[in-house]
Amino acid sequence: MKHTDEVLAVKDLSVWYPIQQGLLGRVQSHVKALRHFDLSVKRGEIVAVVGESGCGKTTLASALVGLRTWQTGELFLDGERLDPNNSATWKRLRTSVQMVFQDPYGSLNPRQTLQEILLGPLRANGIGLVEGKVRVLEALHQVGLTESDLEKFPHAFSGGQRQRIGIARALALRSKVLVCDEPTSALDVSVQAQVLQLLQKLRQELGLSIILISHDLSVVRALADRVVVMYLGSVVEIIPAQNLFAHARHPYSQALLASVPTLNSRKTPQILQGEIPSLTELPPGCVFSSRCPHVRPECSLQEPALQELSEANLVRCPWTQELG
Repeated sequence: MKHTDEVLAVKDLSVWYPIQQGLLGRVQSHVKALRHFDLSVKRGEIVAVVGESGCGKTTLASALVGLRTWQTGELFLDGERLDPNNSATWKRLRTSVQMVFQDPYGSLNPRQTLQEILLGPLRANGIGLVEGKVRVLEALHQVGLTESDLEKFPHAFSGGQRQRIGIARALALRSKVLVCDEPTSALDVSVQAQVLQLLQKLRQELGLSIILISHDLSVVRALADRVVVMYLGSVVEIIPAQNLFAHARHPYSQALLASVPTLNSRKTPQILQGEIPSLTELPPGCVFSSRCPHVRPECSLQEPALQELSEANLVRCPWTQELG
């Protein structure tokens, strides 16, 4: 599929969590969960964001839909700059950018019927009842559910069907971007493929853009166009998905791939060694230097910038060309 225009972009996004101590709960320091993060997604494109637990993937997903306060950052929708500190921005953005949560059980109100679940966001955004019902039926058809399901409660659906309901809720709003936070991790393996096939189908038929937060590199291989590799809240590499497994260039990307278990008994996973820095007191220079097998004295002097190795490959390491 050819991608022609950028539908969503964030630049210099930082999210910090305050650490409060003492009787008065004064802020003593901050956990810097996201640091100067840049991300863009084009219409009809699937961008995967990967990294080990604690790298900031879920914080990123929450920040993109306004569930986390931005410390810094710029936000663009269809090329228009919006103010992330203005509540009106997020009210507008939530009709265009919707989140599909990791837990399909916890993301649905157990006391509401499917019709109430799907109509609620539409009515909250000023969509009339008649048009709302038309949109609901259209969204149900798109995710493979039927009108007869509308009076059922969430407990009557399987895990895969509940995830489809979460997707339908976003489609009914005519969203342009889905932010999918580990959308298959809570599902049985037999159901995961069905949800992934649905996302691929929606991308192809509707031109839907998807930001896929995942730790499962097999899912990334099957679905994504581009991959953003995160480490401790920042981007260390951006690479086409088709090149990730054979041509990853950043030492962390390579270590992440080497740690994946395989069925090849002669290829054992290589666990990344070294101490992970604290997100409250990040060291100077490259934050990966304490675990990098190719570290040099210069790595502790200044945090490297993202370098363009090719039109589609950006890497945050000044030694990449030498390492090969």
